Amino acid sequence: MKSILLSLLLLFSGSILAQDPLPAWNDGPSKKAIIRFVNETTQPSSKQFIPPEERIAVFDNDGTLWSEQPLYVQLAFAIDRIKTLAPQNPQWKTQQPFKAVLENDIQAIKASGQKGIFELIAATHAGMSTDAFRVIVSDWLKTARHPSSNRPYTEMIYQPMIELLAYLRSNGYTNYIVSGGGTEFMRPWTQKAYGIPPERIIGSTIKSKFLEVNGQYRIIGLPELEWINDGPNKPLSIQHQIGRRPVIAFGNSDGDQDMLLWTTSASGPRLAGIIHHTDGVREVAYDRRSAIGKLNTALDLAPKNNWLIVDMKKDWRTIFPVIQAK
Repeated sequence: MKSILLSLLLLFSGSILAQDPLPAWNDGPSKKAIIRFVNETTQPSSKQFIPPEERIAVFDNDGTLWSEQPLYVQLAFAIDRIKTLAPQNPQWKTQQPFKAVLENDIQAIKASGQKGIFELIAATHAGMSTDAFRVIVSDWLKTARHPSSNRPYTEMIYQPMIELLAYLRSNGYTNYIVSGGGTEFMRPWTQKAYGIPPERIIGSTIKSKFLEVNGQYRIIGLPELEWINDGPNKPLSIQHQIGRRPVIAFGNSDGDQDMLLWTTSASGPRLAGIIHHTDGVREVAYDRRSAIGKLNTALDLAPKNNWLIVDMKKDWRTIFPVIQAK
């Protein structure tokens, strides 16, 4: 009799687990709010029903979908590329922020601010076709490792957010990445990592030109910034490239607050969330004073605008994917 009861209990537990769309999330207000919102907006009989073509969800990338500490991943890539390209650019030895890279002065790189960081990033594209850059990014990601975990950067994605993307996708939502990171840096790998194709990546861009090279037509990057997709520029890029106001938006820093305000200030059902990095054991705890992913004013705006504050320590059962040994 005991064995029968145990079998039934295991069967029942397995059934409940199989029905849980967000198993890496702890049961709590954030998870319940997400599931309730999706249920209400996808049932035709619901007063909150949203037609499939209007189910637009936007996500920041760095610090929202994958780790951004101790450095933005694209900055780590840019540092490696600058060192590779340095012999061809001797002027960098005395020119900041390149000088800081060559001297391994990470604090000076951070101190150069957004302008300096994007100057480094632009230099990694310069004179290169989009196809060639895609190959270099893909090859780098195959070998580069996170300095703390020693895992590939593409394994530093957040399992709870991967589940959320899949859950939304299965319920007729169209997911976009709206990030301050470079569009061309993200496009080679987001389909595999997140299930988000390259045409749904909206990020920062450098200037480029269309050229014929030896009978082949190419788009070549220039060492000049065209668009920094951060802060108030995020709503603008959403409007320019999607043409619809999102109904769901998630971010993790002050650079995302305008995107969340744009999303939730419209009428009708809206859901926005801030990923708050509170877990100093499993990841890194940071917010108001961080040079990377600063979360200050957006944290204050969250309760005033009914945004979810996803507490990483409390709300996430698992942070990173469990990778099976090969």
